[in-house]
Amino acid sequence: MLQTKDNIILTIQRNQNQIRGFGVKRLGLFGSFVREEQNSESDIDLLVEFEPGKKTFDNLMRLYFVLKELFNQPIELVTTESLSPYIKPYIISEVEYADITP
Repeated sequence: MLQTKDNIILTIQRNQNQIRGFGVKRLGLFGSFVREEQNSESDIDLLVEFEPGKKTFDNLMRLYFVLKELFNQPIELVTTESLSPYIKPYIISEVEYADITP
């Protein structure tokens, strides 16, 4: 079954305790799923923002593997800082954040 935007957001929210355990402050969806243009080849594009002092390689990679397992399909996990200045405004304007507040 093809994932949907609502299903992805709901999955993130249902797993918020585990996700926050990696120091995640915000996790948002962007790309084809937000625009509802996804197909069977689409990966899930996610933008992560970490709490101060929590952005480490280990936290990023552990989060990546947990999300990949949750969705059982390819994901693209990026930080705001890693975005190209040329595409950053477009991503920021379309990202939809999951509510993972404690």
